[in-house]
Amino acid sequence: MNWNSHEFIWLDWAIIIIGILAVTWAVWRSIQKDKRSQQGPDSEDYLFGKGEPWYIIGAAIFAANIGSEHLVGLAGTGAKAGVGMAHWEMQGWMILILGWLFVPFYQLLNIKMGKIITMPDFLKYRYTPTTGSWLSIITLIAYVLTKVSVTAFTGGIFMQSLLGLPFWFGAIGLIVLTGIFTVLGGMKGVMTLSAIQTPILILGSFLVLFLGLSALGGGNIAEGWTAMIEHAKTLNVGEDGVAYGTNRMFHFNTGDPLYDDYPGFWVFIGASIIGFWYWCTDQHIVQRVLGQRKGEPADVVMKRARRGTIAAGYFKLLPVFMFLIPGMVAAALAARPDSGFSLSDPDTAFGSMVKFVLPAGVKGIVTIGFISALVASLAAFFNSCATLFTEDFYKPMFKNKSEATYVLVGRIATVVVVILGIVWIPIMMSLGSLYDYLQGIQSLLAPAMVAVFALGIFSKRITPKAGEAGMIVGFIIGMVRLLTNIFTNTGKDVMTGWFWENTTWFWQTNWLIFEVWLLVFIMGMMVVVSFFTPKPTAKQIEAITFTGDYKALIRKSWNKWDVIASLGVVALCALFYIYFW
Repeated sequence: MNWNSHEFIWLDWAIIIIGILAVTWAVWRSIQKDKRSQQGPDSEDYLFGKGEPWYIIGAAIFAANIGSEHLVGLAGTGAKAGVGMAHWEMQGWMILILGWLFVPFYQLLNIKMGKIITMPDFLKYRYTPTTGSWLSIITLIAYVLTKVSVTAFTGGIFMQSLLGLPFWFGAIGLIVLTGIFTVLGGMKGVMTLSAIQTPILILGSFLVLFLGLSALGGGNIAEGWTAMIEHAKTLNVGEDGVAYGTNRMFHFNTGDPLYDDYPGFWVFIGASIIGFWYWCTDQHIVQRVLGQRKGEPADVVMKRARRGTIAAGYFKLLPVFMFLIPGMVAAALAARPDSGFSLSDPDTAFGSMVKFVLPAGVKGIVTIGFISALVASLAAFFNSCATLFTEDFYKPMFKNKSEATYVLVGRIATVVVVILGIVWIPIMMSLGSLYDYLQGIQSLLAPAMVAVFALGIFSKRITPKAGEAGMIVGFIIGMVRLLTNIFTNTGKDVMTGWFWENTTWFWQTNWLIFEVWLLVFIMGMMVVVSFFTPKPTAKQIEAITFTGDYKALIRKSWNKWDVIASLGVVALCALFYIYFW
């Protein structure tokens, strides 16, 4: 047997089959145990879970974030553009904001409403019912544009590069498998699968990293790292003949070919806006920390949620090393004619590295972890879709239906979102490379979310109508910009005619700079609208007002070790920025 084969052999396939059966049995056993321990479960339990331990929450947040866009897009971006996209991945410090600042507000409203809230619930309470409904609509549209379409597309590419399956077999197969899993497993299944796949995913990816560096360095990992950095320094050659390199996170020179993608300090600000929206206000992430048993003390809930976000903060430091750096290693290996490694398409970088550097048998084990990660990530989206549609649209319109009906309606809504996501794939493919497309779409959706949530929580003067206007106007401006991106090849084409020539400030402005100014505009507009519209009611202000007793509960929920652990996350993020400055 050739243990160092660069392709899958019978042993890998046998391990994959046995492993999938074992994971299925473990998840089924966990679900059955959970069902026996629950009395009278309802649709809310199905959607949110019952309050898992903090380390499970951390793993679930990490697993929900890691999808096929990382396995394909992030590694591909590393192969093409180096560490520039790491701004969007070094967001461990941002997850801390969820645990320390936002969870107390969300938990306060949980107590007041007597149920676990969704993000639209929060906006309906703080602003107007229309504001919350618009968030649900925008979130479902975002799932079509950035979650389902991207996951299906990249899942197909990953399965093709790793297992040799035809693209659509891999894409549709992943969706069908996840659909079955979600129906049978619910939120408990997602949490259990996250706990199983996270260690496999981390260990497998670091095996790819270290063995790849070893292959690049002739058996020496340190020399492999040096060779990777030196190769990155020779890339990104401008029209002036200067190699600006792909080993830096910031690109300040306008002659640098990567300046348009990562312009100076704008890239850090823009990535932080997207991070704030995603980690602090996105239902997909927040529902992982809000799970709890009815009547559970608020300080216990907040302590578990905060420690879960701290754990997730450390986990979030890993994807750069798990996916982006292996992409850079793949590019360096492919540049060496004697390495035996070839890379025809950067998006196949990670799958190709798995086949090239891992020994027989290990390929199969690691593949199980990767497939589990894809399923867990996509299943989390499915659960979020069911949550939003059922809780925020169907239940208010059709009250007193059976719980089985509510769960069924949520599943139907998810199927519709999936179909629309697949239909969107051809348009998505025309809007640039995968990860650039993904962050570009998020940059158009995030400003409205950030403005409405930040001002709604931290300012008592912002009026209900101001929040409604900020959400609607911000979303419309973002979608108009998306349309111009489609028509103008993301601002790169030369457009003629009165309209295009007089609106270049709108459709040609760098996407990150546009995002920042859009946020400033929405926040300014909300302040102005607040001067001319009725003030929030006392009940609405109570949703963001901490009483003395509640402040005591918050203080009771953390200790010095939580602070020290949080500072550790911030310090590690800072060190990464310093090294790749």
